[in-house]
Amino acid sequence: MIYNIVMIMVNIYEAKAKLSEYVEAATKGERIVICKHNQPVAELRPIEPAPAGPRDLTPLFPGATFTSAAFFEALPEDEIAAWDGAERDLPKVAEEREPYAPKSRRQRKPRGRR
Repeated sequence: MIYNIVMIMVNIYEAKAKLSEYVEAATKGERIVICKHNQPVAELRPIEPAPAGPRDLTPLFPGATFTSAAFFEALPEDEIAAWDGAERDLPKVAEEREPYAPKSRRQRKPRGRR
């Protein structure tokens, strides 16, 4: 087998100096290997585009369902009433408090000299 791999090897100094050129080469399909003291440490290559089609939303296990048949049955009347906001038997509060109202400026104590 013969592989036709286009690869450019550059040291970090050269990669910093000509980064835009190497990015352009990577977008055309070339692989750029970045070396430190002539030892490969990183690779600059193009990113594969994300698939544009619709995603497959089927479960990982064929035939698996995540809802039971009871999910589609009607709710009992008392639960429907609770969801609709009907009155329920809640314990009564001993005494109701008045809503908080801040004191007017005349009723406030001064905070010091002004």
